[in-house]
Amino acid sequence: MIFLMDLQMMVLDLIYFILRNSVRLVLRPRTKPVDGELVLITGAGGGLGRLFAQEFTKHGAEVVLWDLNSSSNEQTAKLVREMGGTAYTYAVDVTKREDVYRNAEQVQKDLGRHVTILVNNAGVVAGRRMLDCPDELMERTMKVNCHALFWTVKAFLPQMIAQKHGHIVTIASVLGLFSTACVEDYCASKFAAVGFHESLAHELVAEEIEGVKTTLVCPYIVDTGMFEGCKIRGEVELLLPPLKPQYCVEQAMNAILIDQPLVCIPRLTYLPVLFRALLPWESNVVAYRFMGSDKCMYPFIDYMQNQAKNNPIKVE
Repeated sequence: MIFLMDLQMMVLDLIYFILRNSVRLVLRPRTKPVDGELVLITGAGGGLGRLFAQEFTKHGAEVVLWDLNSSSNEQTAKLVREMGGTAYTYAVDVTKREDVYRNAEQVQKDLGRHVTILVNNAGVVAGRRMLDCPDELMERTMKVNCHALFWTVKAFLPQMIAQKHGHIVTIASVLGLFSTACVEDYCASKFAAVGFHESLAHELVAEEIEGVKTTLVCPYIVDTGMFEGCKIRGEVELLLPPLKPQYCVEQAMNAILIDQPLVCIPRLTYLPVLFRALLPWESNVVAYRFMGSDKCMYPFIDYMQNQAKNNPIKVE
């Protein structure tokens, strides 16, 4: 009897949330204020990280900028301050947990307050075929894109839970929801990031943690140069061009400000996720081939190989 009652309640809840989110597509929910919040952004020295810093500044938040490259990080801080915002910079290697924990404590000592919004944005890709890729580069991809999430969340989540106020944002990728050829390291790391984030979100709900929100951001290829040369079939690219960085960050911010748990950018990329789950493997292969997605990374790999010849990457 209890089972049937629980089943009935679950079905009603399913219907409610489906209807509620359908309405949200038409009627935008009220956004939450973030003025006065302390936002920590990893990989803040350029690309999406820099734009996130500027967007949060527009909304009145103070930003803590973490990046391994001090020069580019200071440039981001300069742009924030020119906007009238407040920025604090730290040179941090997010792949080293000791460095993360030490700087997390330093932020608390320097500012006398807790980080309330954590944006895990730092990301890298080796840009080599797996069999040609040095092990160190593949390990680096996993450390930056996945392992760093463990250390930053462990550093800042306890204070959020204690204060019953916080927001964890993970910048993953659609390649964490479905994959393509020749970027095994990147796909593996982003699938791991998605799995980590979703497990964390489930834990917060199961433990009935109040006030701590989560948002998983899965963008399509963003035109930041990270996947330079990547190209799908021309006719399909008219419908699905690389995302403009500013558009990507604005869409992500919209999701964060309404506490949306998951956002794929653009919405068209929800379809491959659905197809991957429902269609046979061979059907997805055929669709990939039609769209040119099966070999879309080939030009990117060639580009990265040429770059590596001219500018070898040193990995400690």
